[in-house]
Amino acid sequence: MAANFWTSSQSKNLLEQEQVDAVHPADKEKGITLEEFKLIKLHMTTYIWKLAQNLKLRQRVVASAVTYMRRLYTRKSLTEFDPRLVIPTCLYLASKSEESTVQARLVIFFIRKLYDKYRYEVKDMLEMEMKILEALNYHLLVFHPYRALPQLLQDSGMSDINMIHITWGIVNDTYKTDLILMHPPHLILLACICIASVLKENDTTAWFEELRVDMNLVKNISMEILDFYDNSKSVTEERINAALSKLNF
Repeated sequence: MAANFWTSSQSKNLLEQEQVDAVHPADKEKGITLEEFKLIKLHMTTYIWKLAQNLKLRQRVVASAVTYMRRLYTRKSLTEFDPRLVIPTCLYLASKSEESTVQARLVIFFIRKLYDKYRYEVKDMLEMEMKILEALNYHLLVFHPYRALPQLLQDSGMSDINMIHITWGIVNDTYKTDLILMHPPHLILLACICIASVLKENDTTAWFEELRVDMNLVKNISMEILDFYDNSKSVTEERINAALSKLNF
C-alpha cells in the first residue's frame, strides 16, 4: 500500500480530459453522446450517495465508491457494466476498502428501495465485484482532498466552522465531476478553498503565494468546478431519464 499520493497507483494513472470524456464504442452504438455519458455518471453519483445515506456510511466511502465508478467507465462500457448493478457494487467495495464494511444483503435491500422492479440479487453483486476489481487492476486505495482540509484551513487562518462547511461542501461536489481522476487531491482541495474564500470574501492571495504551488493549475481546476455549477443549472430529470432510456432503464 502506498504511503503517500505520489507513490500511489492513483498518481501514476492520472488521466487527461479527452481520456475521461471518451465514450465507449459500445455506448456510442446505443446513441449515447458525451453529454449523456456525463449525465448518467451524475445520476450514478447521486444514487451512490442516496444508498450510502440509507446505509449510514461516511462521506469518504461515498468518495471512494464514486472514484471506482468513474475510473471503471474510462475502461469499460455502460452497456457491459449495468449502472444499476455498478452503483451498489462500487459502494459495497468501497465500504470494505475504507474499513466500514456493510452486509451485502443490506446493500441490495436498500438499492431495491431506490429503484422500482430491481432485478439484481446478492450473487449478482458479488460477481460484479470481481469484474470491477479486475477492471480496476485491484487498485483500490484512493487519496481524497478531505484529509488535508482541516490543516490547510487552519494554516490559512480560515478555520471557522462556516468556512469548513462551505469548503467541505465544494469538495463533495467535485465528485459529481471527474476531477479526482485527473488531478492530485491537494490541488483539488486548494481550488475548493480558493472558491470558498471568494464566497466568504477572504483575501488569501498572500497565503497562496507562500504555498509555492502552480496557481494556474489551481485556477484551472477552480474554473472547472465553477463550470460544473453553471452547467448543472440545466440538468433535469427529463434529460437524465432520456439518457438512461438508451440503456433500456
